[in-house]
Amino acid sequence: MKKFYLTTVILVLAIQFSTAQWTKGKNKGYYKLSAWSLVADQHYTDTGDTDPNATRGQFNVNFYGEYGVSDKLDIIAYIPFFARAYQNDQVSGTTGEIIQKGEAINSIGDSDIGIRYAILKKDHLALSTTLKLGIPIGESAGGSDKSFQTGDGEFNQLLQVDLGIPFTINSFPLYAKTFVGFNNRTQDFSDELHAGGEIGFSFLKNKFWLIGRLNTVQSLQNGSKSAQNSQGSIFANNVEYTSVGGEIAYYITKKLGISLSYASAISGRIIYASPSLSGGIFMDIK
Repeated sequence: MKKFYLTTVILVLAIQFSTAQWTKGKNKGYYKLSAWSLVADQHYTDTGDTDPNATRGQFNVNFYGEYGVSDKLDIIAYIPFFARAYQNDQVSGTTGEIIQKGEAINSIGDSDIGIRYAILKKDHLALSTTLKLGIPIGESAGGSDKSFQTGDGEFNQLLQVDLGIPFTINSFPLYAKTFVGFNNRTQDFSDELHAGGEIGFSFLKNKFWLIGRLNTVQSLQNGSKSAQNSQGSIFANNVEYTSVGGEIAYYITKKLGISLSYASAISGRIIYASPSLSGGIFMDIK
């Protein structure tokens, strides 16, 4: 097997935690229950080219939440409480026989907890800082060849600065957000630079929201962990990607809504070269 790690967990966390940069306010919050899926038969290599692989997938059911402890401080969390990594049967194209049977593992996934602090919070400008801690509670070496994973086995700390600006165009409410951060990784993994942004606008009296996102992760190439350990397990070191995505959200009531998200890496190294989909239900307490 080529040396690559399917770093879908990192991509999901980047998407989930880039969705808000205004602090919520005391006793206010945003809570979302969703399912996320990615299936891929190709990946970006460590040179940035694409190569085929046996069809593999990642699936999880997750909870994301933000709660305002005060007007300046939020608690945030992302918990994939059911995570599945799997590989489909490999079937001969000529005889139709199964060459290699598929495998799967089920577990909880690596989770994030964090805090966001408002440095500046005005009607037309929000500046904050966020600290996220990556908790390695997923399976880092599962399956017969130890390459099935729902986590990477390392404890990381991401510190980022967030900036948000609301505005209107022809009476349509819009907002723009951006962030930049540094991710310190343990267990001989390389540290990373994170950056991204999103823009969204609403219509039908704020019932519909359309959101576009751009995120990138760049490795500092300062870790000693190889792509494959001595047991043959594949880990995520020196991962890089640039992803684009979007989300449609619909408020059924003032507090309850549903959403559908899409994201895909348009370039990368050591990552899936296929899009992911997510759908869920959320509660927005303002």
